[in-house]
Amino acid sequence: MSAEGGALVLFSGGQDSATCLAWALDRFDTVETIGFDYGQRHHVELEVREQLRAEMVKAQPKWERKLGGDQMIDLAVLGQISDTALTSGVEIAMAASGLPNTFVPGRNLLFLTFAAAVAYRRGMKHIVTGVCETDYSGYPDCRDDTIKALQVALNLGMEQRFALHTPLMWIDKAATWRLADTLGGQALVEIIRTGSHTCYVGDRTNLHEWGYGCGECPACELRSAGWETFISA
Repeated sequence: MSAEGGALVLFSGGQDSATCLAWALDRFDTVETIGFDYGQRHHVELEVREQLRAEMVKAQPKWERKLGGDQMIDLAVLGQISDTALTSGVEIAMAASGLPNTFVPGRNLLFLTFAAAVAYRRGMKHIVTGVCETDYSGYPDCRDDTIKALQVALNLGMEQRFALHTPLMWIDKAATWRLADTLGGQALVEIIRTGSHTCYVGDRTNLHEWGYGCGECPACELRSAGWETFISA
């Protein structure tokens, strides 16, 4: 794959974005990361990012020369205008809209727009994100059609030729674990298992076979089910 302009990875500190970071490091000559602090309930995901990045390149020395800088964008305003279970302490449940109340309207649209603005400044063409519409909670801004439409809008609005990459779009969580195994072997799987954070509640006290989490929220359920399928294959 062409490494023209390098790649910018949306890196939250979760399983999916860590796998996407590995995917990008395996393909591009230069890779940078970007994270977003929007007042998320599971703020601990941001706290594991630095160590997770370091452990990934330590386990794969060939990636160390490729991994560039990281930056955090303050999007507190998104949390301020949101009334969701990810930006407050309300109980996770289904909303009247038919979507879980963990859906933060506009989140991925804003993330990718800010990422594109950074990529524009950094001279990067490739933007990598871990959205998926196979094993997910039904979020409309994770759908392939949404990403394709946004790519068109960003390229028109910035007069660029950005390529939005979604390596996980058509695979489930078990296949995401397998992808990590393919990219970095058992060492990478173990780093993602213990170093990443996905739990919506932000529970980092309980280490399960599949990683840290409360074990009950939708994110934990998806991650644990994928792990069970992965290890039993």
